This record gives sequence, C-alpha cells and structure tokens, in this order.
Amino acid sequence: MSTATAALLKPATATLEDSYRHCRQIARARAKNFYYSFLVLPKPQRDAMCAIYAFMRQCDDLSDDPAAADKSKLAESIAQWRVDTDWALRGDVAGNPIWPAFHDTVKRYGIPHRFFYEMIDGIASDLEPRQMSTFDELYDYCYHVASVVGLTIIHIWGFRSPKALLFAEKCGVAFQLTNILRDVREDAQLGRVYLPLADLDRFGVTVEQLQFGKENEGFVKLMEFEAERARAYYNESAPLAGLISRDSRACLWALRKIYMGLLSRLEQANFAVLSRRINVPTRTKLGILLWAMLTRK
Repeated sequence: MSTATAALLKPATATLEDSYRHCRQIARARAKNFYYSFLVLPKPQRDAMCAIYAFMRQCDDLSDDPAAADKSKLAESIAQWRVDTDWALRGDVAGNPIWPAFHDTVKRYGIPHRFFYEMIDGIASDLEPRQMSTFDELYDYCYHVASVVGLTIIHIWGFRSPKALLFAEKCGVAFQLTNILRDVREDAQLGRVYLPLADLDRFGVTVEQLQFGKENEGFVKLMEFEAERARAYYNESAPLAGLISRDSRACLWALRKIYMGLLSRLEQANFAVLSRRINVPTRTKLGILLWAMLTRK
C-alpha cells in the first residue's frame, strides 16, 4: 500500500481547537440549561467540562442507538466504545472529533482513567431490565452513573483535600437519587426499578403500582423515605464547596441549587410522579445560573 493510500484510509484527526469547538457545540445543544452552569467557570475549565460532557453524552447515547433493541449489538457497541476510550486515553485521537479535546482535558487535569471505565460499566449495567433488591445495590448503581461524574469534574475544578473525593461521591449519589425519584414511573415501565425492593415491601408498594398505579398513602410514604435519604446525602456532601477552588464554587452551587430545588418540588407536589412529570422550570434554572454568574467573584 502506498503512503498516499494509507493516508487516505487513516481516520481524520480533528485539531485540538476544532475538537474543543465540537465539544462545546454538543454541550450547548444537549446539556441545555446545564451548559450555562459551565459559563461561570474560567474558559479553560469551561472547555474541559464540555469535553467531559461530550464523552459522557456519547457514552450514554449508545443505549439510544437504533440497534439498541438488539442487546447483542448494543453490547458490541459498548465494548467498542471501551476500546476507543482506551486508545484515546493513550493518545490515539483519530476518528471521533471529541477525542483530541477529551485526551487533552484528561492529561491537563490529571483525571484518573478508571473513572471513564466505571462510567461505561454504569451504561452497560442498564442493558437489561433490572430491579434493585437493597440500597447497597442502588448505591453502587448511583456511584457508577453519577458519582464518577463528580469525581471526574472536581479534578477540573481543583480541590485541596482528599476528603473532596468522598464528598463528590456523596453529592453524585444525592443527584442520582433525585433523578430516580422524578423518573420512577418511566423507569419502571422500561423494566428498571431502582427503588430497592426491600423498601417497596416495607411500604406495601408493588412494581406494578410504579408502572401503572397511583400515588396512594403507601407510595407517598415510600417516596418520603427515599427523599429523606437523598437529602441526607446532600447534607453529607455540603462541605465539598469549601474544598474546591474558589473559581469553581459558583458552578457547584448552581448545580446543587437546581437538584435540591427539584427534590423540593417533588416534595411540594406530594410526589405525584406517577401521574405527571415534575421539573424545575427553565426560568428558575436560568435565574439560578444568572445569580451564580453575578456572584462568582
């Protein structure tokens, strides 16, 4: 094969500048209001957040692939993504335009590689319908799909004590528990029951009720119990704000304010999540983010 032919066959590699631009476009289009929380950060950190978000978004999108109905093909896609991630972490950034920015961010901020493989493990764990028997199982799931995100981005934010890692893990669990409470019906209809079966039994709630039922007294008591658990993790993780760099605190404040606001709205609606979807209004999110931008100094 001639050198010219080999060059034509080799996947194109985006420049670092183009790669960061591509990641910013993904974050702007897909992260919606959360993209603006990145704007309270200095530009290098903002770009790094977009690069990590682009990685997580494409990883998560594997389950939305048209071939996802074929579990074997989905497993193959995830396996290939794991291989591609491995190459990118080693510095082979050809092909996918996110890779140059991703590699640069990981190297620049010294992010441990294991977190990215744990993210992939979290996606892979949702290949099949599942039911959590105990809270320990749920905690492990929350760690893989949410805590590892926090553990990754605090390296971008900068932290001054190893204790920040534990608090970031707890904060991720709080965020994911909040998401689970909001999405309990949609998840159950997909065969994914994240609330521990031990807790359902305790409050007399069935899986079928989560899928098609109503918010009776037992269901509300269950949700109150789980919400209190989430709030405990918010409280446990609060010291994180004092352990990250001053430039990053507004970003963390905004994210916690939005998620804790969602938990409060669930409580105020008496957990009517089986009959409607509850969210923090866009105007409220934008107000929070504007306040974070104005007070970040």
